[in-house]
Amino acid sequence: MIDNRNRAQVRAIAKGHPVGVIAAFLMLSLAALAASVAMAEDKIIHSHGYSYYGDLTYPADYTHFNYVNPDAPKGGEISISAPGTFDSMNPYVSKGRPGALASTVYETLMAEAGYPLALPADAHGEMYGLLAERLEYDEGKTWVIFHMRPEARFSDGEPVTAHDVVFSHNLFLEQGLKSYAEGVKKRILSAEALDDLRVKFTFATGISRRSLIDQVGSTPVFPKHWYEATGARLDEPRLDAAPGSGPYQVYSVDVNRRIVYERNPDYWGWHLPVNKGRHNFDKIRIEYFADDTAAFEAFKAGEYTFRRESNSKKWATGYEFPAMAKGDVVREVLPDGLPPTPSGMVFNLGREELQDVRVRKALTLAYNFEWTNESLQFGLFTQRHSFAQDTKLQAKGTPEGDELAFLQSLGDVVPPAMLSDEAVMAHSSKADRLNDRRNLRKAMKLLDEAGWKVGDDGKRRNAKGTVLSIDFPIPSSGSATLSAVVESYIGNLQKMGIDATYEKVDPSQFTLRRRERDYDMIMGSYYPVLDTGTGLEQMFGSEAAEYSVFNPAGLASPMVDAIIDASLEAETQQQEDTALIAFDRALRYERFMIPTWYNDSYWVAYWDMFEHPEKMPPYDLGVLDFWWFNADKAAALKASGALR
Repeated sequence: MIDNRNRAQVRAIAKGHPVGVIAAFLMLSLAALAASVAMAEDKIIHSHGYSYYGDLTYPADYTHFNYVNPDAPKGGEISISAPGTFDSMNPYVSKGRPGALASTVYETLMAEAGYPLALPADAHGEMYGLLAERLEYDEGKTWVIFHMRPEARFSDGEPVTAHDVVFSHNLFLEQGLKSYAEGVKKRILSAEALDDLRVKFTFATGISRRSLIDQVGSTPVFPKHWYEATGARLDEPRLDAAPGSGPYQVYSVDVNRRIVYERNPDYWGWHLPVNKGRHNFDKIRIEYFADDTAAFEAFKAGEYTFRRESNSKKWATGYEFPAMAKGDVVREVLPDGLPPTPSGMVFNLGREELQDVRVRKALTLAYNFEWTNESLQFGLFTQRHSFAQDTKLQAKGTPEGDELAFLQSLGDVVPPAMLSDEAVMAHSSKADRLNDRRNLRKAMKLLDEAGWKVGDDGKRRNAKGTVLSIDFPIPSSGSATLSAVVESYIGNLQKMGIDATYEKVDPSQFTLRRRERDYDMIMGSYYPVLDTGTGLEQMFGSEAAEYSVFNPAGLASPMVDAIIDASLEAETQQQEDTALIAFDRALRYERFMIPTWYNDSYWVAYWDMFEHPEKMPPYDLGVLDFWWFNADKAAALKASGALR
């Protein structure tokens, strides 16, 4: 600001000579400019972490996350199972099937666990420095500078620099997923290494400030020197993984059988508060099995030691084996604070016959959750209705108040029925028989109205004589229960005159068909609605609908697009929440998925040599993150002959 002494000097100069008027003006202008610069500098935010609204749970001097055991012992091995096969240790391959946990060897500027999980696991939407010790950005979020830790090293001993960050950013744009690259190019104008330890990203103007700083902060950092020396590509399968900077690195690979990761004793970041009490196992071993039945038998025999159960039949009846009876295996139900994954039977909206919502409604009515749950799943699951199930963002009843006003503000893209009807809920069925006749009659009436009439041979055809057919592939590595669920559903479709079939395909072929959207229906999933971000555009937006692997339905809805755009412009948490409630309502209105079931807890079983915090955080099970190994218990299991 201009103080009184400066003002007096300006007045004196102005009185002395006509030219003094110009000089006075210049001095005032320069002083004002200096004041403006000072004010601008005051709006530069310096922080050890980032959240969109600026609120952080942990202060700059935090020593560890609240939920970890900072004194957790290091050591031991934990082993888990994986289904099917793999042919690459490059996790970003565009063809082929990468090995489990292949991305775990790489780190990011800001510590992150991968959407939808949170790091820290007791807060959502917050990030804390990892490769970067701090960041600075302007209040308008038009740019960000990350200050990197000078001690950071790749596992081959080479330093991690700002040049590696820029290289990795450009590598994803040139060789990464098309939907990702196209979205990023529009939002991030440049990535620049200011020096070895400072990297600056400049963002486009005229767009939402969402998913800018957090996106570049969570991009994996690869070693530029390794890629240049080997000529490797990001999108090609290979078994020799690029060295990463993370606490675990690849120890051994036996294709289609086993992968072992080893904790790096020379890892550069053990001293960081973000790592205290984490990464506690010396080795993480993944055993591959052709199907879940073989995997479960192997667990009972101790061939691997931790199992997260998702099969209700096994959970209800399968854990009566000698090791359980002796107490050598622990079985626990642990709380899950995340909304359930929106999984279910997804329609391929690229198929002409499935673009008619009446057909999708009819096919939905053929699914009997109540019978499936009671007859095949031991009544252990709950019917899912929402993409934000059991959270404050779940749409309920008819829109009113702020939500109604928000929807009305979007204009003609919102159908009138959205403003007056209750939120779409999963239908109910009778549990005593698979083919609930009431629902099947409704379904067949809808198909008749849509022009799919039943012919003399019992098959439904349209006016062109085309048979209404449904092809439903499932992975051969899936559980017997999954097969039974899909088979019972297909049976109901056939009763309605639909030429419906399901087929088991090997995991690699299933992955290829899923990527190429070669199906009519598929068991698929989206991410739960937790907050807004440009990732919603990849999952639900029209622009990338034809090719995004994150949008298995190929949903392209002007209404959904408008709500996403509006949510990205929200200036307060309340505005964001209002938009996301409307978003959940709109997704359900579009009927591109048959919601199936969910479990609000984790079912886990493990050989009794692992321990976890007494109070678990809400947003992550964290078995490979903050659990630890009890050497005495492991020794007792081996001494008794329970484990080799």
